[in-house]
Amino acid sequence: MSSTVSGLPEYMRLLPPATLGRLGKLDLTARGAVEGVITGRHKSPYKGFSVEFAEHRQYVPGDDVRNLDWRVLGKADRYYIKQYIEETNLRATILVDASGSMSYAGDAAAKINGKPASKFEYARHIAAILTYILIHQQDAVGMVTYDTAIRRYVPPRSRPSQIRILLEELCATSPGAETDLATIFHDIAERIPRRGLVIIISDMFGELASIVNSLQHFRYRKHEVMLLHVMAEEELTFPFEKWTNFRCLEERALQQQLDPRAIRAAYLDRVGQFVRGLDLECGRMQIDYVPLNTKVAYDVALANYLVNRLS
Repeated sequence: MSSTVSGLPEYMRLLPPATLGRLGKLDLTARGAVEGVITGRHKSPYKGFSVEFAEHRQYVPGDDVRNLDWRVLGKADRYYIKQYIEETNLRATILVDASGSMSYAGDAAAKINGKPASKFEYARHIAAILTYILIHQQDAVGMVTYDTAIRRYVPPRSRPSQIRILLEELCATSPGAETDLATIFHDIAERIPRRGLVIIISDMFGELASIVNSLQHFRYRKHEVMLLHVMAEEELTFPFEKWTNFRCLEERALQQQLDPRAIRAAYLDRVGQFVRGLDLECGRMQIDYVPLNTKVAYDVALANYLVNRLS
């Protein structure tokens, strides 16, 4: 039984009416071929007799004569069948990073529920609205939450009750321990049975080469991948001036007093190299790389991406 806030189930706070008004009617369509079980708006890898012409094949006894190309018959006196690309529903799996580093909330972050949003709060609001959009397209959506290991895997479903199931899961999840993204991604890639859309929402902290290798595993399995890379403004600009006690959010005992001015240049160089490298490798693998800064309201950032994706 869900707890309530102002008479509404707690999970409904992840779908504010104003946000639904701005984003609820946007589409999220697959760019590549996906596998599904009902007719929908996404291209299937299989050829049938649907909407978009693909190619001809020679007629064989038993084919429906209604699919004969009469123009080819008239010109070449040969019997050919017109084949089309079938359309199908989408199976999407949303991966939400719940590792300790996602609990960071800088002072520059946009506010959610009256206070600066942590990266995790930002991520789960994005996951919630994507769930809503996909279900209302009659697509199937599932979710994985993870830190050191997979915490919960909810397989994709298209029924309306899936919204409540996934939003309750997001409400029940909070940032926890450290993570090994590469190991987690390899595990998830093996668990998703059919090609579809994999949406990763994470700060992507880890070793670049290992992460890239694990992302390639999704592409090898023929999934389309969207990587929503969530970082705080302070992580990107390192604006600190005074001696500061920096504490690791994944290994709580690890902390150190540092002069930020002495390490700023080296830090920004490392971060810049990582972000540029991730962007470059995603482009090479035809993965949608979407950098997100928590100082920009999540609904604005997501709306901009979805609109640009359609153009």
